[in-house]
Amino acid sequence: MLILIVVGFAILGYAVSNRLKSKFRKYSQISLKANLSGKEIAELMLADHGISNVRVNCVEGNLTDHYNPADRSVNLSPDVYYGRNAAATAVSAHECGHAVQHATAYTWLTVRSTLVPIQNASGKILNFVLLAALFGGIAMFGLPYEAVGVIVVGAYGMITLFSLVTLPVEFDASSRALAWIKQRNIVTPSEHAMSKDALKWAAMTYVVAALASLVTLAYYAMMFFGNRD
Repeated sequence: MLILIVVGFAILGYAVSNRLKSKFRKYSQISLKANLSGKEIAELMLADHGISNVRVNCVEGNLTDHYNPADRSVNLSPDVYYGRNAAATAVSAHECGHAVQHATAYTWLTVRSTLVPIQNASGKILNFVLLAALFGGIAMFGLPYEAVGVIVVGAYGMITLFSLVTLPVEFDASSRALAWIKQRNIVTPSEHAMSKDALKWAAMTYVVAALASLVTLAYYAMMFFGNRD
């Protein structure tokens, strides 16, 4: 059953990821009338929000764009950093949306940042327990079945919570980005629609991940604590 869940969501995630890449390829071919690069848009959005302590960097890879709260940096892939199109506009403004969240102490970003070390520790614990169970190590430790269930469900519960908390963080960053590029007249109405569509599919990757975590958590809960009569 677990294998079917993993495979099913892997296929769904692959389909959404391909759709996202297709959208970005399409919108990357349409030049922005404002003729601003992703780097320039990022710097302008940060300045408009009074943020002067965040660097805009170019990083290797494709769709590797992210905001790093640890060193306060907006990191853009080359296609976005140098791009002058609706796709680059959407991504650069979205990542700056996270910087604005950080600067304004947005609640869900604060919660997400707090959960990062807990989520990382939960992942390590879960991997250890599942590997030990696979090779019979749990029996050697003498742990009762229910105790293993508490560990597995508890650890996966924290991973699921992290996935769920990520959703409002991502949706809010996109909302901030779309509102700003419209208010600042960075884009035309048609370019705004393309930016919105690109960010919608980017958000869908997080939605699929959260759904996969919820379903997997429910499976573990039923496996360990469901009626086994």
